[in-house]
Amino acid sequence: MDKNILIADDNIEIIKILKPYIEKEGFTVIFALDGEEALLKFNHYNPQLILLDIMMPLMDGIEVCNKIREKSNTPIIMITAKSEDADKILGLNSGADDYIVKPFSPGEVVARIKAVLRRITFPESNKMSLIKYESLELDIDNYSVKLKGKNINLTKKEIEVLWMLSSSPNKIVSRDDLLDNIWGVDYFGDPRTVDTHIKRIRSKLHLNGQYNWDIKTIWAIGYKFEVKDV
Repeated sequence: MDKNILIADDNIEIIKILKPYIEKEGFTVIFALDGEEALLKFNHYNPQLILLDIMMPLMDGIEVCNKIREKSNTPIIMITAKSEDADKILGLNSGADDYIVKPFSPGEVVARIKAVLRRITFPESNKMSLIKYESLELDIDNYSVKLKGKNINLTKKEIEVLWMLSSSPNKIVSRDDLLDNIWGVDYFGDPRTVDTHIKRIRSKLHLNGQYNWDIKTIWAIGYKFEVKDV
């Protein structure tokens, strides 16, 4: 994958401001001024990350994000002029990895890009790349999840959260540990993004107690991948 960053925003001035800061970090900036162009540029350039404005002509950012998530786990940072929690949650529920609210500084955007691109780090003692439980198979090398033999469409961050929890069965993992290991210690976003990702994982796996494993909430601390028979 090339080191391309796609900026999709109908405000050309924002693109002009961000472009030199992002290129200084060694990336090539590609831009789109509407949602349809964003999809075309995504398919053509296969960018490493997308900065995606929510309010765009022809197709809004949420719809673009949904279409990309049908076939790719490319990291997406949503850009919005609104600060309401509902808009942030809507973006995250569409599969975005992070969000940033206008107005913002170019330095903050670059820091967010670096944090999102940082890969999850696992303890040195954990050398396995394939995890299997009843009906569940998670391959971190290929970023794939199967349930009852069928592929489950989880985002990159969702897979990393599930991996971190399931690789340490019956161990409580705090929200802070999940944020530090998966989003990075310099993550600027809302800690509740962990809760949003957990909610989406549970929904996509249709968890309702039918397996010998489950994702349990540990109130005021974090989460645990509970396994009845390890």
